[in-house]
Amino acid sequence: MTLDSAVVLAAGEGRRLRPLTRNRPKPMLPATTRPVLEYVLDALVTADVERIHLVVGYKRDRVREHFGSSYRGVPLSYVVQDDRLGSGDALLSARGAVEPPFLAVNGDQILDPAMVADVCEAFERGRERPTVALAAVERDDLAQYGAVVLSDDRVTELVENPGTDAYRLLNAGVYAFDDGVFEAIESTPRDAGDLALTDTLRRLVASETTVRGVRTDGVWLDASRPWHLLDLAHELLVRGRVDEPERDDRVWVADEATVHESATLRPPVVVGPHSEVRAGAVVGPFATLGVDATVGANAVVERSVLDAGTRVGANATLLDCVTGQDVRLGAGTTVPGGPGDVRVDEVVHEDQRLGALLADHVRAGGNASFVPGTLVGPGTTIDAGASVAGTVAEQATLVR
Repeated sequence: MTLDSAVVLAAGEGRRLRPLTRNRPKPMLPATTRPVLEYVLDALVTADVERIHLVVGYKRDRVREHFGSSYRGVPLSYVVQDDRLGSGDALLSARGAVEPPFLAVNGDQILDPAMVADVCEAFERGRERPTVALAAVERDDLAQYGAVVLSDDRVTELVENPGTDAYRLLNAGVYAFDDGVFEAIESTPRDAGDLALTDTLRRLVASETTVRGVRTDGVWLDASRPWHLLDLAHELLVRGRVDEPERDDRVWVADEATVHESATLRPPVVVGPHSEVRAGAVVGPFATLGVDATVGANAVVERSVLDAGTRVGANATLLDCVTGQDVRLGAGTTVPGGPGDVRVDEVVHEDQRLGALLADHVRAGGNASFVPGTLVGPGTTIDAGASVAGTVAEQATLVR
């Protein structure tokens, strides 16, 4: 395959997913028991990519420490984008590392290996090799994403955040580029210092440069706001995109996990390595326990994503809950589930199905309760019996 190297754009923070991204970049957020970026790399390796260059920036050590120098036998190199100045700037950072033609993908969206293969085929097809080939996926709601308009296999329009239901094809963020792309990025005007890759693509389309699009199927998932992490886990469980062994129908339990004989796992559910589900606990449906998570005796965890090291006390009830890493919830903690109003970047999103999001290292005493839609910043301590609502800053102390 000519396209045997890839650039993965993994430098962004994911501001709209705060406070969960306070300590790590969006590509390292949990998707069942693994970070999103692992699914991206899996798609590239499955498509026979032989070299992968990761563009990192925000909290870049979290990526390097997790992946090291290779993934599934494929060498990884790292390119640093010092300032977060947009996706075009991020790709330009990799100019000295990658040899065109090459693939480029977003590192914070789960994609199907078939999409990579389809883009490769579209790039190589015909006598006229395009400057760009990209994947287009049919979706109902494109309001917050980028839309693509095709005429046969040629892209005729790219629209960011269309805000209308007139478009049906999503720009999936899977590209193949020839050696002209870097020059095209450099000639694209910046907007307040930022350089968006889609701005370059629109200029190429307008100049009648060949930008080929391919309709493709398969999994494409993104989490852009806190409650989307529950949706993402839901879709992966429904599709069985889980690494752990299947102990029963849609019940995945890692070999190193411990599940008490009196506990109940309600499918679909996944229990990660070194996790423990204690006596009488009920976990699922649509629950994921990350590495080294613990659910205490007689606790209930449903429609929730518990990240690595989370400890849930006895008799707790968690519905529609997302936790960060190393969260401690005392006995009798209650997250009653959504819908709730969630404030993100000073915008209130009404009636979202989110019980609570508790970022890394939150500590809650026994019988604490959370109003639907609550966001709690990392390192916050909550007294026993306290009721928590709204958005709580990091390192706060809440008393009863």
